[in-house]
Amino acid sequence: MESFYSVSAISPISKNVGFSRIRTDFATSIANGEHFLNNYSSTILKVQSQKSRHAFVVKSDSSVDTTKKENREPVKPLYSSTPSNRPLRTPHSGYHFDGSTRKFFEGWFFKVSIPECRQSFCFMYSVESPSFTKKLSSFEELQYGPRFTGVGAQILGADDKYICQYSEESSNFWGSRHELMLGNTFVAQNSAKPPNKEVRPQEFNRRVTEGFQVTPLWHQGSIRDDGRTDYTEIVKTASWEYSTRPIYGWGDVNSKQKSTAGWPAAFPVFEPHWQVCMAAGLSTGWIEWDGQRFEFQNAPSYSEKNWGGSFPRKWFWVQCSVFEGTIGDVALTAGGGLRRLPGLNETFESVALIGIHYGGIFYEFVPWNASVSWEITPWGKWHISAENETHMVLLEATTEDPGTTLRAPTQEMGLAPACRDTCFGELRLQLWERKSNGSKGEVILDVTSNMAGLEVGGGPWFNTWKGKAEMPEIVTRAINVPVDLDGIFSCVPSLLKPPGL
Repeated sequence: MESFYSVSAISPISKNVGFSRIRTDFATSIANGEHFLNNYSSTILKVQSQKSRHAFVVKSDSSVDTTKKENREPVKPLYSSTPSNRPLRTPHSGYHFDGSTRKFFEGWFFKVSIPECRQSFCFMYSVESPSFTKKLSSFEELQYGPRFTGVGAQILGADDKYICQYSEESSNFWGSRHELMLGNTFVAQNSAKPPNKEVRPQEFNRRVTEGFQVTPLWHQGSIRDDGRTDYTEIVKTASWEYSTRPIYGWGDVNSKQKSTAGWPAAFPVFEPHWQVCMAAGLSTGWIEWDGQRFEFQNAPSYSEKNWGGSFPRKWFWVQCSVFEGTIGDVALTAGGGLRRLPGLNETFESVALIGIHYGGIFYEFVPWNASVSWEITPWGKWHISAENETHMVLLEATTEDPGTTLRAPTQEMGLAPACRDTCFGELRLQLWERKSNGSKGEVILDVTSNMAGLEVGGGPWFNTWKGKAEMPEIVTRAINVPVDLDGIFSCVPSLLKPPGL
C-alpha cells in the first residue's frame, strides 16, 4: 500500500463554501452521469449468502428490508480490453523490472469500498527478484548474494479478515512494460497454458484455477489461503470479477497526469518509488468472501503501486474516498516514510505528501512545493498537515479497530508481516485557501468519514513519530525543473523507453 504498495465520486460537501464554477460543474456532471460516468446510478449492494441464497439489499439511504426476498438478476460486470493512449493514464503505470539481477520488488494495491455496508476490499500483489523465477540455488546465492523470490497475492477484506497466497516461483507472473496490466497463475486448469498477457474473462477462467489478472478497466481472480497465516482471522478462498471506470488519475481532470514522486522516479534512486495510478474510480461487479457474495454497482475504487530495491524503513499511509453527507467527488491520499538515500552510508530522509482531488481539481502538497508535517502514534492516531503558497490542509484520523497485520517485501525476510492496516478509520479532512498574509482563508473542504484506510509500517514504532518532510535544496530544485519524460520518450520505440514509464 503506501503501504508504499497501497473513492468516491460519492462525495460537494456539507461544510464547503465558495465553490468555483469548475467544481460545481464537475460535481453536477458526476451526479448526472456525464463525462466518465455514463449512466451513473446510485450504488446498490447485494450481499447474498452462498448457503441460503437469500438476498437482502442495502440501498443508498441505508435502509434494509429483510422481510422480502429480492429476485434481482446477478450483477454482471462488462469487460473492456485496455485501449492504447487511454485517458487519465499516469506515468509509471507499467512494470518497472529492467531485467537486471539487482535486488528489486514491485507491488500493486487495488481497493474497492462499499459505503452501504461499510466494508472495503484491498487487493495487494507483489513480485520479488523476478530475474530469478524460482528459489536460488546455493551456487546462485554465492554468486549474487541472498535473494527472496516469488509472487504474493493478499486481500484485506470485509470485517478486516485476510487471505494470502504465495509462491516462491514467478515463472507464471507477467506485467506490461508500459501499462497497468499484470497477472499470475498459481494453479492452472488441468493442462492449460497459463496466460502471459491480458485475456478475455472467459479464457482466463478456462486456463486459470488459482490466480489473477488486473488492468485499469478489469480485475478478476481466485486464490486460496496457503496456511502461512496464524496471527489473524483468515478466509480460506476468495474470488472476484469487476470492471472499473477511472475518474481521477493523479492530476487535474483534462490535464496531463503527474508522477507522484516527480520525474526522478524514472531512475533507480530515492527508492522505493510510489505512484498513485487511479485516485478515484467506480467499480461494478462481485466478490465472494467468507461464504458471502458481495455485488456492487459504481462502488468507489482506488489503485497505487511502488517499486525499487526495498520498502522504506518506516512509513504511514491514509487513503479515503467515502465521505459522509456528501454528493460530489472527493479523494484523499496521504503518506510518508523514512527512506534510504543512495550511497554507502546508512543515511535516511523523511518524505511525505498529501494529494486531494475535488471537483476535477488536484490539490498537491509535496516536499518540493509545500511544507508537510505529521504526528503519528504507533497505532490509533494520524495527524498530518501541509501548506503551500496557495492552500493549507489538515487531516486527522483515529481508529479503535485493532487493525490487521499485512505482509510487505522486506530485505530481511522477503514477503513478511511488516505493516498494520484498517479500513474502519474515522477521518476529518479540511482544506483552505491561503491568504496573502499566510493565514487561513476561505474553506474549500470540511468533510468526515468512517471508512478511511489507515496504515503504519516498518519501524521501530516505540513512540509517537513527529516529523517534517525534509529534502536537500539541490534535490528540490532538480525536481522542480519541468522535465517531461513522457514527451522526451514519445517518439522512441517502446523497447527503448525506460521500463514502467
